[in-house]
This record gives sequence, structure tokens and C-alpha cells, in this order.
Amino acid sequence: MASGGIARGRLAEERKSWRKNHPHGFVAKPETLPDGTANLMVWKCVIPGKQGTDWEGGYYPLTLEFNDNYPSNPPICKFPPGFFHVNVYNTGAVCLSILGSAWKPSITVKQVLVGIQELLDDPNPNSAAQGVCNDLYKKNMPEYKDRVRQQAKKYPSRV
Repeated sequence: MASGGIARGRLAEERKSWRKNHPHGFVAKPETLPDGTANLMVWKCVIPGKQGTDWEGGYYPLTLEFNDNYPSNPPICKFPPGFFHVNVYNTGAVCLSILGSAWKPSITVKQVLVGIQELLDDPNPNSAAQGVCNDLYKKNMPEYKDRVRQQAKKYPSRV
């Protein structure tokens, strides 16, 4: 296949699968180019905060950027810059094992998004990407939880 052909073929299949069956509240779709065509290499997603957590009520925008080596290489996953989370860099890039050393080509877009939703309320302070956020998580949980709830209000449902 031409450069990126394997990646685009896999992403087309993932899109078809997603449209048939995806977790409630999640959104994942290729970005639309100015000419109206879909760019399978960049997906605009929304991850809902889990019920019963401080993240509940928020619908968090996330971009998945795939390269021509997908699925051999994981996508780059980014929240908006400045997103408040222990495992999200100030750039918005997500730090999660399945997006790095634990990546396997069999991991699907759905598994990535559900994994990131799990990470929201279950961060890994041993792999912190934001110092201030991590310090609050370890030393001032009430303030950390308050910041999370404030952020949830910043990203309400678009429906």
C-alpha cells in the first residue's frame, strides 16, 4: 500500500466499528477538511467524565493524531493546552503507558479513549507530567478535587 495506506485502512475500519458500537457519551470522528472530506489521520473526540467522580459533568475535548506508521505506533493524544491533570503535560499531551511503552497494534481507538477516561480519576503520580498538579494531588487532595470540579464546569456537554 502507498505511504499511510495501512494506517488509513485500519482507521477506516475503526471508524466503521465505532459508528456501530461506542461507549455512551463518547465522541470520536475524523476531522473535516475545508473541502468537506474526512481526514482519517486526525480525530476530534470527547471523553465524558465518569459518573460518581469529580470529573462527572465534564465533556473533555481530545485530539488523536495518527501517523503513517499506525497501528505500529500509537496516536498522539492531546487535551487542550493547560488541561489540569497529573498525567497531562501543559501542552495537553497525555502521558499513559498504553500510548508509549505498553502500546500494541491491537489496541483500538475505543480502548485508548476508555483508558484515558479511566486515567482521569485514577492518575499515576509516579509518572507525573505536571508538577503543580501532582503536588496538589499528593499534598492537598481537597484543593486538587476542587480544581478538577472547576475544570468539569469549563467543559459542559455540547448537547
